[in-house]
Amino acid sequence: MDAAALRHNLEVVRSLAPQSRVIAVIKANGYGHGLIETARALTSADAFGVARLDEGLALRAAGIGNEILLLEGVFSAEELQLASGAKLQLVVHTFEQLELLERRAAAGYRFDVWLKVDTGMNRLGFRVEDFPGAWQRLQRCQCSGTLRLMTHLAAAEEPDSPATRQQIDTFHALTAALGVERSVANSAGLIGSPRARVDWVRPGLMLYGISPLPNQTASSIGLRPAMTLTTQLIALRRVQKSEAVGYGGTWRAPRDSLIGIAAIGYGDGYPRNMRNGTPVLVHGKEVPVVGRVSMDMTAVDVTDLAGVRVGDPVVLWGEGLPAERVAPYADTIAYELVCGISQRVAVEWTGMGERRPNGLDPRVRGD
Repeated sequence: MDAAALRHNLEVVRSLAPQSRVIAVIKANGYGHGLIETARALTSADAFGVARLDEGLALRAAGIGNEILLLEGVFSAEELQLASGAKLQLVVHTFEQLELLERRAAAGYRFDVWLKVDTGMNRLGFRVEDFPGAWQRLQRCQCSGTLRLMTHLAAAEEPDSPATRQQIDTFHALTAALGVERSVANSAGLIGSPRARVDWVRPGLMLYGISPLPNQTASSIGLRPAMTLTTQLIALRRVQKSEAVGYGGTWRAPRDSLIGIAAIGYGDGYPRNMRNGTPVLVHGKEVPVVGRVSMDMTAVDVTDLAGVRVGDPVVLWGEGLPAERVAPYADTIAYELVCGISQRVAVEWTGMGERRPNGLDPRVRGD
């Protein structure tokens, strides 16, 4: 993992939205990069966004002092008490959460609260018709400190879509006159929809150097990948024309071929359903995955490369091979690739010291 890349990508965010403050979204173990390490690399962010209480508590236990926002809020009195003790900010998106705050007002808890409006995502948030009543109740609640408003875009990767424009229009119409800070933009909205760059922006994927837009590469936006997933060749096999490789014989050699066996598989988070032809890098050149990915190994066709040897490095995605380019070969998105790295993959950091967990296979690394 590259801490310098994370910091660089945060600066790209600030250049795109210079008038906005930044909630760096580091949920889901920092999108697979490591929750605590990512936070330490991004301490210049104005706040961190996490999905769940345990993520916020883990950050506090590690000494992270930035403001922390619980994007899903809390769901019980016990969680509310823990959030209060850790000085976490809350998103309130249901009447049940609002009632929980109202009931606990006498306990002296005070929270900075973000009221979430559902402008079309239909996942979390108060519906437009329920918003005025919820907002009035939150203003009266003695638990509330600073109040802010947010919404979430359902199709931000399509900035010209009527749905995206309608969501932004609806949110502005509801909230512009209320005189409080607001947040709309995730990564895709930040890049593609200038009207979504309000008081706060909430970048996630782009912080990790991955483009959220299908028609723009990360490099064209100025982003650098923070994760490079690498392994090495542990065997070379010569197979004759028409011989099958791997479980089920899903690939047969169209010619006499040299097959490299890379020490990575679905046990490491490299998806089993990667198709034949998925690119990887060997000697800096693209070669295809052949046959079915197994738990610990993946076969690649290195016939056309000169001087290939056991021990040569293999890049699965990252520097030189964007994750968003690899993901379609598994019928998925780059988010799932980086979030799916398993615990047995050794992790090394550059830019703030290096770490490799004991007992994990050093042949497979997230750099």
